[in-house]
Amino acid sequence: MNSATRIEAFLEMMSVERGAADNTLASYRRDLEDASAAIGGGLANAASDDIRAYLGDMAARGFAASSQARKLSALRQFFKFLYAENLRSDDPTGTLDSPRKDRSLPKTMAEAETGRLLDRASLEAAEAGRDGDAVAAKRMHALVEVLYATGLRVSELVSLPVRVAQRDERFFVVRGKGNKERMVPLSPKAREAMHVWLAEREGNPALADSPYLFPSSSESGHMPRQVFARDLKALAARAGIAAAKVSPHVLRHAFASHLLQNGADLRAVQQLLGHADISTTQIYTHVLEERLVRLVNDHHPLADPTP
Repeated sequence: MNSATRIEAFLEMMSVERGAADNTLASYRRDLEDASAAIGGGLANAASDDIRAYLGDMAARGFAASSQARKLSALRQFFKFLYAENLRSDDPTGTLDSPRKDRSLPKTMAEAETGRLLDRASLEAAEAGRDGDAVAAKRMHALVEVLYATGLRVSELVSLPVRVAQRDERFFVVRGKGNKERMVPLSPKAREAMHVWLAEREGNPALADSPYLFPSSSESGHMPRQVFARDLKALAARAGIAAAKVSPHVLRHAFASHLLQNGADLRAVQQLLGHADISTTQIYTHVLEERLVRLVNDHHPLADPTP
């Protein structure tokens, strides 16, 4: 069995047994095939020194530590699979250290900025007429309200089924990465924005029959995430916020950061974001640290008084 065949077997296992998403499988394929090519096509038979040399070459070419760590993670999963299937008697990645990654803080928005963005979307939806502008404005208002209320991934948001709005409930279940389901809440403002959009949508024959809440003529049948990202930047500019500071992912980070700033538990935020591991959510610990410092400074009897 050659390396290409073993890579295919690994990807099939990840798909069937682990329920890995298409994007995850594509990333694994790319990383494993790149490593195999760099090692000379014999990845399945590679030794620790081969993989160490490959990672060293990546570092010398200026690849970020995060990229090196991602590729090493793919290799670890691959060789763990080969060992479990008795296709190798050892794991050559077992003695390798992960590259040290700099701690990067997520880009986010202040609560006041987020409020300005939502207020602008609400104003445009309220002032829109009965034409194409109304469709765009009411859809955008629903999108940003739901995103900020739930912290959904952009792919989860744009592919929401229309029944989420039709049921008019305070919570709904979303299927996220790895085909895992989680429950997320809807704020009253998000529900109201969805109701307004639903009425607009159902009054438009080109949109009414779609199973998606945010239909489109795209191949997927729902609004492409790239289109939403572009329109969100345009909304930010109209709200007086630098477009470069705003993206769907930034709003997701704002959702998490603002919850933690206002007293939410890190485990609860992990569940709401759909993170499989608490270590992923711990990128927000700087928010908790700031909150604890403020708590001590405000309430501890020996804290320095504010000058």
